[in-house]
Amino acid sequence: MTRHPTNSLLIRPLALGVRLTANLTAGHLLIQLISTATITLFTTIPVVSLLTLLILLLLTILEVAVAIIQAYVFVLLLSLYLQENI
Repeated sequence: MTRHPTNSLLIRPLALGVRLTANLTAGHLLIQLISTATITLFTTIPVVSLLTLLILLLLTILEVAVAIIQAYVFVLLLSLYLQENI
């Protein structure tokens, strides 16, 4: 018994979308946690707050790079999956 090709056509892009959403959400949550720590530490320990601010800026740059790569991989795999089923 063979599988129907529309199942694969629907499930693969859905799985890609879930993976993309999870990766981007994880990065956003990490940025939120570090920014909250930076604001909280600013009143008590300003030197450590500046260090966490530097880490936050570097993490933001990394998050933008990861978002670009994730979007590229999503589009590439989606186009490959669609070509496979046409």
